[in-house]
Amino acid sequence: MADFVNKVVIVTGASSGIGAGTAEFLAKQGAWLVLVGRNEENLKSVAAKCPPTHGAPQPLQIVADVTIEADAKRIIDTTIEKFQKLNVLVNNAGILKRGTIETSTLEDYDTVMNVNVRSIFHLTQLAVPHLIATKGNVVNVSSVNGMRSFPGVLAYNMSKAALDQLTQCVALELADRGIRVNSVNPGVIVTNIHKRDGMDEAAYAAFLEHSKSTHALGRAGNTIEVAESIAFLASERASFITGAILPVDGGRHSMCPR
Repeated sequence: MADFVNKVVIVTGASSGIGAGTAEFLAKQGAWLVLVGRNEENLKSVAAKCPPTHGAPQPLQIVADVTIEADAKRIIDTTIEKFQKLNVLVNNAGILKRGTIETSTLEDYDTVMNVNVRSIFHLTQLAVPHLIATKGNVVNVSSVNGMRSFPGVLAYNMSKAALDQLTQCVALELADRGIRVNSVNPGVIVTNIHKRDGMDEAAYAAFLEHSKSTHALGRAGNTIEVAESIAFLASERASFITGAILPVDGGRHSMCPR
């Protein structure tokens, strides 16, 4: 996938999960990576797994919190200062919190919406002038939860539905400038996101076992499967695709209870 040679790609939430997998995959394609995450130690570990190829420089690591406005500006400014351009923005940073309309707190709601929607709105806004210059593109990492309703994770569902609207609206707003905006909507992917929300090993094992029946393909997915989909949408192979909401979910979005 030579599309990424000499292309500057920002990946947020790059210190773990889908972001880390995407960084590793794009490194092999020659991308000039900008890795953004809050955990400096994890970010260094991911960068070590992203040796440059095709003449790319070492990945630029930026320890930052995308919900902090000054940090978001620093991400874009540091990228442009280092590479003088931006070709792809992968908005992957996200958070999951459990809770229903009865059990969710306003603090939980605000936290989820700030990370999963507001920060992406802001970072994309800051990136737009630079993406116009390169006719670049944006890939947002959403969720099947934005397409279908699942009880028990209300704020998360709402945030991903909002993100899907952001994807499609911004795609229309920027199409005449040659910028494409798309999203991938994963199902259950084997990462640490559920454990960070409090699941212990036994509960997580049971959750993955249950996923065999909630995904048509009979299993949870892995980060490389999402990373390859992100890379496709960000590449010139998807040059006529914008405003797409791409399920990468083993068919979960098509399933109905019975």
